[in-house]
Amino acid sequence: MKILVGNWKMNTTPEEGISLLERISNLLTNEVVGDVRVVVAPPSLHLIPSVEKLWENPEIAVAAQNCHHKDSGAFTGEISPEMLLNSEVDAVILGHSERREYFKETDDLVALKVKAALKHHLIPIVCVGEKLEQRKSGTFLNDTWTQLKIALSDLSPEGLADVVVAYEPVWAIGTGEVASPDQAQEMHAFLRGKLKETFGTGELPILYGGSCKPSNADDIFAQLDVDGGLIGGASLNADDFLLLVEKLRKS
Repeated sequence: MKILVGNWKMNTTPEEGISLLERISNLLTNEVVGDVRVVVAPPSLHLIPSVEKLWENPEIAVAAQNCHHKDSGAFTGEISPEMLLNSEVDAVILGHSERREYFKETDDLVALKVKAALKHHLIPIVCVGEKLEQRKSGTFLNDTWTQLKIALSDLSPEGLADVVVAYEPVWAIGTGEVASPDQAQEMHAFLRGKLKETFGTGELPILYGGSCKPSNADDIFAQLDVDGGLIGGASLNADDFLLLVEKLRKS
């Protein structure tokens, strides 16, 4: 399964967001998208307008960028998975490196969020990846697998089948650096092998999420175990996002 997720992060005003979404929706016709599953993850203020705007375009799904692990409660500023479900949101990004770094989210908290998302029929896009010091020390493969193993702990086979994994080399996010195609393939193949060994299946989609853009996407998407991309900056440009969809479809 080929998947392209556009993570807008904390960018665009509501007006700018809808304008970008209209442009993306007009470009991504059935003929363009083919067998690629396209997802956009706008800021939370844009979620309901985005769902409404895309109601007549079945080619694009909507994801939230985060959620709480409880259904309700005294958690000021948070959004529950139940709220997302009732807003017709399809998926949610969990454990993004920026959530781990800036908001101190732990592996155990990510695991709670994954279970909460699945309980409410949301597709969790589970992010894992190493920092620069872990790559330099040589522990990056096992360190990244530990994150993923904890995130998926105690899931049923049915729950596991609905999970999407995104590998983020943290050292390549927002830095202009990018993992080489061989480095991306090495991690994706390792995670797939460990998933099969531990959970009995290696069929989960594994996306690459490290400064992927039209200029380097061909080589990344050509790798055997790369099933698509979690796209940051390039998802804020409709023409770049279109190019990435086309490159993934042809890969």
